[in-house]
Amino acid sequence: MKDTDKEKILKLALRLFGVIFLFVYPLGFIWPSGWVWHGGMGGYYLQMIAGIYAVLGIFLIRSADNPSAHRSLISFTVWSSFVHAVIMAAQALRDQHEIGHLVGDVPALVLVAAVLWFFSPSKE
Repeated sequence: MKDTDKEKILKLALRLFGVIFLFVYPLGFIWPSGWVWHGGMGGYYLQMIAGIYAVLGIFLIRSADNPSAHRSLISFTVWSSFVHAVIMAAQALRDQHEIGHLVGDVPALVLVAAVLWFFSPSKE
């Protein structure tokens, strides 16, 4: 695959994942068993995590214009998504009330990490 094709796909992925991250809050209401932890706990957790992901989403969208200049943000997104998914998977396996996350946000974060890692710009 040519570098120009990889960059086009990366730009699309950054925009797409950025927009999806903006919708973490509504996803919690549409599919709570796959996106809301701890039974929602009054919505405080969902609001906090949605706020963090909304900010990350905005920065991912902005980084799509010049991914090479935002390698550290892309790398942070890859590694934080992977670590977050691993921790959530371990918790979901231990707590049967959270098992729905194994088909919700866990695979979603693994997908984000894998796609952004694969299409990440190489070091110059």
